[in-house]
Amino acid sequence: MEQKLVALSGNEAVAYAFKQAKPHVAAVFPITPQTEMMHKYAEFVANGESTTEMILVESEHSAMSAAVGSAAAGARTFTATSSAGFALMWEVVYIAASLRLPICMGLVNRALSGNINIHCDHSDSMGGRDAGWIHLFSENAQESYDNAVMAWRIAEHMDVRLPVMVNYDGFIISHTADALHMLPDDAAYDFIGKFKPNYTLLDPENPITVGPLDLTDYYFEHKSSQLAAYDKVPGVIQAVSEEFAAMTGRHYGFCEEYKMDDADMVMIMLGSSAGTAKDVIDEYREKGVKVGMLKMRTFRPFPHAYIAEKLAGRKAVCVLDRSASFGGQGGPVFMEVRSAMYGQQIPIHGYIYGLGGRDFDLKQVATVIEDLQKVAAGGAINDINLLGIRS
Repeated sequence: MEQKLVALSGNEAVAYAFKQAKPHVAAVFPITPQTEMMHKYAEFVANGESTTEMILVESEHSAMSAAVGSAAAGARTFTATSSAGFALMWEVVYIAASLRLPICMGLVNRALSGNINIHCDHSDSMGGRDAGWIHLFSENAQESYDNAVMAWRIAEHMDVRLPVMVNYDGFIISHTADALHMLPDDAAYDFIGKFKPNYTLLDPENPITVGPLDLTDYYFEHKSSQLAAYDKVPGVIQAVSEEFAAMTGRHYGFCEEYKMDDADMVMIMLGSSAGTAKDVIDEYREKGVKVGMLKMRTFRPFPHAYIAEKLAGRKAVCVLDRSASFGGQGGPVFMEVRSAMYGQQIPIHGYIYGLGGRDFDLKQVATVIEDLQKVAAGGAINDINLLGIRS
C-alpha cells in the first residue's frame, strides 16, 4: 500500500494513529513527557480534523475514570499519561481491565519519584504489569505509530476486550523527530474498523450492572474469566500483526528476532535501547561473534512459550531491564524470561540499566556482549548487574 513518508516525533506519530481510529472520546490531563501528544490531538480537534470529544479533567485518576465511563457507555475511547500520572490512575487502571473495556492508552515511559525525575525508564508501566492490561513496547516513532494503530484491533477483538497501553520511551522517542511511513486515513480506519461495543450503559432495553459490589461468592469466578481472556490474546496479536504486515510490509510479532538464526548468545530487551544494541551487535558479528537479540514488543501477555522456544540450545542469555524490582530477584523482564526458561540448562544473567534516563551507550552494549562471551565459555558473573553506574 502506498504510504506517506513523514517526519514526526513519537508523540505526534501516536496522536495521528489515534486520530485515524476516529475515537469518540479522549480523556485528557497533562504530564511531561506525554503532554505534547494530547496538545497535537487538541490541534486536530480545533482544526476540525477530528470530531473526538475531549474531556479536560482535573487529574489522571479522573482521566481514567472518565475513560471507563465513556467506554462503558459504548464509545471508542483513549487517554494518555506518564510516570506519576499513571501511578495516580492506579485504582482505576485495574477497574478498566476488570470491566473488559477496550480503552487504548499512550504511556510515554518516564521514571517515578523519588527523587523527582522526568526522564525515561520503564518503572511506570512495569508498576502496572499485573493490572490486566496488554503492554506493547516500541523502539522508535514508526513502531509507536504502528502499535497505536494495531492497538485498537487487538483491544476491541471480541475474544479479547481488554485495554491496551502503547509504551514508548519518554523524550528519546516522544520528543525526537523521526522519519516514518504513515497510512492514509481511510486505509487506517478500514483496518481498524468501526467500533462495535459488546455492551452499553445507554441501552434501556438491555439493562446491565457495571462495577457492583463483588464479594466472596463470585469475585474469584469473574477473575478467572479475565484470566481466560488473556489466554486468547497471543493469537489475536499474531493475527492482527500478520494482517498489518500484509498491508504495510512492516512485520511485528511478539518480538523482533535480530541476528538470531545462528546466535550462540542472546540479549533480550525492550524499547528504544534496542536500536543502540543493534549497531554494536553488527560490529561484533563482523568479528565473528555469534550474538543476537530478541527485542520484545509484547510484554503482557508475556510470550513464555515463544521465548522458551527461541532460547533453546543457546550458550548464554542475558536480559536488560530499564526498571528495578525492589526486593525482587532482578528486573521484571529478567524474572519473566528466567521463569519461561525453567528446565533449560542455559546460563542466564541480567542487568538493570538506564534508570532515570541514564544514557545507554555503545560501550555498555560491548560490556554486555563480552560478558555473554565469558559465560558462554564456561565463566561466571553475577546473576544481576548494574550497568552504566558510576563507581
